[in-house]
Amino acid sequence: MKGKTRHLLFLWILGAMISCVQEDKADPQAIINHVKKTYAPDKRVALFDIQWEKDQILGETNLPEALIHLKDSLTGQKINFQDKVTILPNESLGGKHSAVVTLSVANIRSQPRHSAELATQATLGTPLRVLKKENDWYLVQTPDRYISWVDAGGIALMNEEEMNAWYTSEKVVFTDLIGHVYEGPAEESRVSDLTAGNILELIRKGTDYHEVKLPDDRKGFVKASSSTPFEEWKTSRNTSAKNLISTAKDMMGIPYLWGGTSIKGVDCSGFTKTIFFLNGKIIPRDASQQVHEGEEVDTEKNWENLETGDLLFFGNPATDESPERVVHVGMWIGDGSFIHSRGRVRISSFDPASKNYDEYELNRYLRTKRIVGKDSKNVLAVNEIIK
Repeated sequence: MKGKTRHLLFLWILGAMISCVQEDKADPQAIINHVKKTYAPDKRVALFDIQWEKDQILGETNLPEALIHLKDSLTGQKINFQDKVTILPNESLGGKHSAVVTLSVANIRSQPRHSAELATQATLGTPLRVLKKENDWYLVQTPDRYISWVDAGGIALMNEEEMNAWYTSEKVVFTDLIGHVYEGPAEESRVSDLTAGNILELIRKGTDYHEVKLPDDRKGFVKASSSTPFEEWKTSRNTSAKNLISTAKDMMGIPYLWGGTSIKGVDCSGFTKTIFFLNGKIIPRDASQQVHEGEEVDTEKNWENLETGDLLFFGNPATDESPERVVHVGMWIGDGSFIHSRGRVRISSFDPASKNYDEYELNRYLRTKRIVGKDSKNVLAVNEIIK
């Protein structure tokens, strides 16, 4: 009996020792999650889709430095593994890791199908980073780093040499709200429609019409009065109060479109993004991203602290059970008013005596941020992206 007791005691001690060793051993998936939180906390702008399965790390990422960190961390914990992760851009693209938008407005969707949610848009001449292909769709990253899917029919794929040639070519920017590229100066037939901010390669200047080329090599003519040389356009851009208000008011009445970032339709953050883009600045895509930029100037509805061009954010305040949730954004235009896209681009006021009084937005106001003239890590000049 004593021998049996000693045997059971030995088994109990051995089990406890094994349990301690197992508890001390790091969890590979926990390490993966930690690296993802560090390098890719926002899946909209960084891809780190990696899992642990049967002593392997599987998945894909467009962040090679994050993968190196992950492998170093696993090795440091003495965890043996096989690396089965795909680094994007995918090798199957054959070196064509860039693209330029060929439509006046290209729809970029959350999944590789036309029925998927519209995530964002990109206008003609916008350079894209291409990550991978699935059927006739490409996973791309826009200049504001947004990652989503675009139909092959909306882009021209390019290798490094072709992309550099496009960058260095002489270009013009279409400056009217809407217009067309025509087959000839007589305007008898159209090659493409155009929207504000579209960028075209200049073949030959003319007095009344410029001959231009689209990124997919289609050629035509655009009115000289409706376009400006790119170098001249980009140096003339500035986010002055006058420019921001003028651009915003030019878009009055444009319909609300979830995922829209163009003259054809805008959601709330697509509207503010477009205002800034047409004045030379590329800001993050969504309201929940824009709120992290610039300097906070108000949280208490002290409207006298606001300046034209400040961004106002709306939504649900933080509680003990849930964090703050930003769901809407508009731009301050002075005199107690702001302009935003809700239903359509409109002006609202916080003044109860105004015909534009907006009690709904007043009740869900959260804070105001100032991007103009302030250091913002994710706000870029247009010429930093579109050379």
